[in-house]
Parts: sequence; C-alpha cells; structure tokens
Amino acid sequence: MNFRNFWSTDFRSSVVVFLVALPLCLGIALASGAPLFSGLLAGIIGGIVVGALSGSSVSVSGPAAGLSTIVAASIIDLGSFEIFLFSVALAGIIQVILGFAKAGAIGHFFPISVIKGMLSAIGIILILKQIPHAVGYDVDFEGDESFFQSDGRNTFSEILASWDFLSPGAVVISLLSIFILIQWDSNRFQRFKFFRLMPSALAVVFLGILLNSLFTYGFPYFVIDEKHLVSLPVFSQSVGISSLLTFPDFSEWQNPKIYIGAITIAIVASLETLLSIEACDRMDKSHGITPLNRELKAQGIGNFLSGMIGGLPVTSVIVRSSANINAGSRSRASAISHGVILLLVVLLFPSLLALIPLSSLAGLLIVVSIKLAKPSLFKEMYQKGMAQFLPFMVTIIAVVFTDLLQGVFMGIVVALLFILKTNFQKAVIFVSSEENYLIRFTKDVSFLHKNALSEAFEKVPPDSRLLLDGSKAQFMDQDIKEMVVDFTENAKARNIEVELKNINIH
Repeated sequence: MNFRNFWSTDFRSSVVVFLVALPLCLGIALASGAPLFSGLLAGIIGGIVVGALSGSSVSVSGPAAGLSTIVAASIIDLGSFEIFLFSVALAGIIQVILGFAKAGAIGHFFPISVIKGMLSAIGIILILKQIPHAVGYDVDFEGDESFFQSDGRNTFSEILASWDFLSPGAVVISLLSIFILIQWDSNRFQRFKFFRLMPSALAVVFLGILLNSLFTYGFPYFVIDEKHLVSLPVFSQSVGISSLLTFPDFSEWQNPKIYIGAITIAIVASLETLLSIEACDRMDKSHGITPLNRELKAQGIGNFLSGMIGGLPVTSVIVRSSANINAGSRSRASAISHGVILLLVVLLFPSLLALIPLSSLAGLLIVVSIKLAKPSLFKEMYQKGMAQFLPFMVTIIAVVFTDLLQGVFMGIVVALLFILKTNFQKAVIFVSSEENYLIRFTKDVSFLHKNALSEAFEKVPPDSRLLLDGSKAQFMDQDIKEMVVDFTENAKARNIEVELKNINIH
C-alpha cells in the first residue's frame, strides 16, 4: 500500500467516517435499549471485520437505525440482552447461508430511480434530524430516522420544540462547522498543503472543543451544557477489554422466539445491506461493482462475531458509506481504518471524546446530507420524465414519513406500475393506411395485454382489411388467442377481411 496515497485519501476519509459513526453507534444502542458499548462494538466489527471481507471499496458497515425498533422489541420479548445476542449470532449464520444460496441477486432488482430517491430521502431526514442537535437540543437520540418518535413528537414538531431550548454556544459552533467544512474543500484552500493533509472533519471537532473551552473563561452564556457533549459508556481500563464484552446465553435454545428473531434480523439486515450496496455502487467514482453474495457472507460473519461478543446487528449503512465516498475514499482501507480508530480512541482516549460538542458533529452530518439531497439531482430526475421522476419522489416522501424499507417498497410499486404501463403500450401496435389496418404484437402477449388489444380492435371500422401480425411474439396465452378468435368470427358480420400472420389460434 502506498502510504502517501493512504494518508491523503483513505485516512482522511476514515477520520470523517469515525466522527460520523461515533454518535450514531451510541444513539442507535440507546434507542435499542441495549448497552451503549454494544453499539460501539458493532461499529468496530462493521469497520474492521466486514470492511476486510467485503467486496466493496467504499461501503461502511455498522449498527443501523432501521433495526433499532426490531432490536428493542426483541430484547423485551426474549427477556434479556444475552438471549438476544444468540439471535444476532444465528442471524449471521443465516446471512452466510443466503450468500452461498446466491440470494444477493435480489439487489439487482431495485430500480435506479428508487435508489436515488432513497439517497435523497436519507439526506433530507439527516438534515431535519440534525437541526435540533445543531442548536443544542438533544432529547432525541442520534441516528433516529423515523418520522414518528418515541417521545410522541415527529420530525417537524421536534424542530419547532428545539427553538425553545436554543444554546447560543451550540449554534455558533454548528454554523462555524458548516461554514468551515464547505470552504475547506474549495479551490481557494486546497492549494495549500495543510488543508489537503488535514481532514476537515477533524478540524471542526478540534474547533468545537477549543471554542467551548474558551467560552468557560469569558463567555459563560455560551458555555455548552454537559448533556450536549459526546457521552461514552463508563468502564474500567484496569480490568481489561474482556470486562466490556457480553456473551450470548445459549440456555434458551429451545425458545422459538430466538429463531424468529434471527430470521427477522437476517432478512431486514440483508435487505438494508443490498439497498446500501446498490446505492454505493451508484455513487462510487471508480464505478466498482460489488459482488452481492460475497457481501451477504461478509455481513453474516460480522453479525455472528458481533452477537458472540455483545454487539448490535450490523448492516452496510448508507450514511457512513456516503460520508466515506464524499470524503474521497478509494479503497477498503478507509472502512477498516475507521474501525481501528473507533477501537483505539474509545479505549485509550475516552476523556477526549467526551469533550466533543454534538453540534460539531451535527454540522458534519448536515454537510454530508446536503451532498446526498442536492437540488441538481431533483432537476436531473425531472428531465428524465415521469417514469423516473414519480418513483423518485414517491420514494423520498415515503421514506421521510415512514421508514427506509417501507419507503423503498412504495417506490418500487410505483416504478413497476410505470413498467407495466409501458409494456402494455408497446406490446400492441396499431397502424392504419386508408382501408388497410395493421395490428402487430412486438413482444410476448398475455392476459395483461387484453385491454390494449381490445382498444386496437375497436379502431378497426367495417368494410376494411386487417393484418394481425404475431411474428415477434414467441408466446401468446389462451386469453389472447380467444380474443383473436372472437374478433375473427365477428368481423365477418362487419365485412372486415382478417389475415393472420404467424398466429396459431388452435
């Protein structure tokens, strides 16, 4: 590996991903009702283990917000976190089996318009969700992507409520962070070596720590409350890392709920991973194509290990992956390095992390999100026509107001409706010239095309000649054949001369 290239590209990306992942790992663990360290463990395993085994050069894995509801319900239903870990380990084995069964092919059936809609929706959600954190209001956990929240509020009412609890220091830090992050990568600053080598995300974090320290000396009104700083789980470094691990309880192996939970986690985690990988491949500037079956195996091994040592389930996560891509990642070294950084910093420098204002990280996430939901993408999709734009918009609206999987499903339904409509329109062609008429099947026809054929038949007037051409249809189901027979018999009474070409009605 070229160390100079690693430092200028993948290391910088790994720092950005680390700073994005840290609050999300903690927030998702909190929302799941699991120990905080379980979220960090999942992030570490997702980075180091899955990052090393994955075939994607840009995807980053870790705990996913989309699984937090399932995790929380499973822990309560099973009665303990240790029993739940058994389900996670089993889910990993199921994913490995799915990989060998070549189930990754499902990922190729997601329409591009839906994938782009999902990316834009995630960007919009992150911007909306980070506004309260940017102004110092942190009652909602980091990483929450659901519209309706557990506290009874929704995404918009949470923003309105946050304005009653503004922290001047947090507002200053978040606005400065956004400004610096945008300017740092401009040509004006990138011509200087310092700005090319120093990760901008790291710079804004140090700035946030420095400003908050300065506030304590002369601007008490701007001092950020301790609740608005990164909160890490407390542990004793003297007893070693083993004290942080939780192991699964296998004594309840006869409980069917364990296996139901494992299947649920495996299916949802696999779908989220395949969606994320498809999106990553679309954004990857090197235009790499990830082997999806290999990805399922990598995720399965990651989930098995995570379950065995006390971590949350992992998936490929679009937020971290997009941050990785936008920061200039070129290889898997970035994802692996972010996991190593997460491990080392959490174990060796927890007191330093506890000084980071959440508003600094909110500014970072907002800038990452703006790149996901850029206005030019909306214009581009609109110019491609309604068949692309409508599924794109439906996916965005549905993801924002429901969740990722429901929103993507709705987008796919709309995309399929357009495909069916196009199929109906182009399968049956009607052409006329004076008293001569032609109906041609351009592809295989089935009962789904009965309406299009009926409309074509209605256009043929009495006292005319009709050529019905089935040369390009290799298959014609019985419904269509019966329609042709009925029309041919009725045509005699209307003095229509019908000629059949390559159509066997027997």
